[in-house]
Amino acid sequence: MRYPEAVRWLEAQRRAGRARGPQRAGALLEALGVRGGPRLVHVVGTNGKGSVAAYLEAGFRAAGGRAGAFTSPHLMDLRERVRIDGKPVVRGEVTDFVRWARGSGLEGAFFDWMLAFALERFAARGVVWAALEAGVGGASDATMAARGVELVVLTNVGRDHLASYGSLEALARDKAGAARPGVPVVTAATGAGLAALEARALEVGAPLFRYDPADPLFQLPSPPALPGRFQRTNAALAAAALRLLGFPERAVAAALEEARLPGRFDRRRWRGVEVVLDGAHNPDAARALAAELPRYHLVFGAQPHKKPGDVLAPLLAGARSLVFTWPATEPQNGAAYEPEPERALAQAAGRARMDGEPVLVTGSLYLVGRLLGVGLLD
Repeated sequence: MRYPEAVRWLEAQRRAGRARGPQRAGALLEALGVRGGPRLVHVVGTNGKGSVAAYLEAGFRAAGGRAGAFTSPHLMDLRERVRIDGKPVVRGEVTDFVRWARGSGLEGAFFDWMLAFALERFAARGVVWAALEAGVGGASDATMAARGVELVVLTNVGRDHLASYGSLEALARDKAGAARPGVPVVTAATGAGLAALEARALEVGAPLFRYDPADPLFQLPSPPALPGRFQRTNAALAAAALRLLGFPERAVAAALEEARLPGRFDRRRWRGVEVVLDGAHNPDAARALAAELPRYHLVFGAQPHKKPGDVLAPLLAGARSLVFTWPATEPQNGAAYEPEPERALAQAAGRARMDGEPVLVTGSLYLVGRLLGVGLLD
């Protein structure tokens, strides 16, 4: 089996209307014989999960011992989702796993299979600590099948995926359900998210640590390497997690200095123009992004089911021009539509050269990955 065939098989696995939950992933792990493995930090929330996981991964590596990270989505290559010592797994590991999976007779969605693959690889390759990023939910997420969770980070609770839950309170309860008996929880959640987490933590006896920039637990010894003011909160959550787990301050410092996360407020230059790439795909993330850049030429592409109008609205005030592109299927606000992202970027860059403002590409990490994948923004 060649690697592209293995990727196609994995990406073809669907939930097919079945309810979300950890049961299918648990069955896959049982079949793989995964009963041990690394000590885990479970990262849950609406926004900031990838950033927190990146800081944790850097801190784990700095402390010594093999480090892992399971994150999503990927930008260019599926292997980005499963990293060991900062490097994606090799292609042969993916093809070997898919060969087993196809003959196993078991069922699961893409995310279930990728989670099982990650945890099996972590166990087989002796990973000591790993950051485990949840998918959509908390209690209903496949990552709840993982054993060995020693701390939970709940970044925040926004309105993304609200249609699947019916109310913000129900969504908050599900995310808060990631809290486990006796396992510490670190959070920057407010409002309904914090209320649900406080109730859950009390119910299961989980020590709860709320983000407070004045608390030494959350202090940053240096500015975080990942750009954007919103990164201070993400970095502080990771710093608190590392301290609570007993990591030395040198690991905390390294986490802030060495974390890398392509495609998130990622500044690059292309043909003499500054281009900022960001995968903001919900209104909260879009508001945080807009606060970082006063003016820009906007290239926007969002999947139709993401309610792109709600994501776009916070970005319009700073947009000197706007062009829609893939994965959007039609324009809004009377803007231009260019289905090829490469051409959409070229149009925006032409306008940017006239006034010196940057180009902002956002709305979907798939769009960001598409532009990086064709080598336009290396």
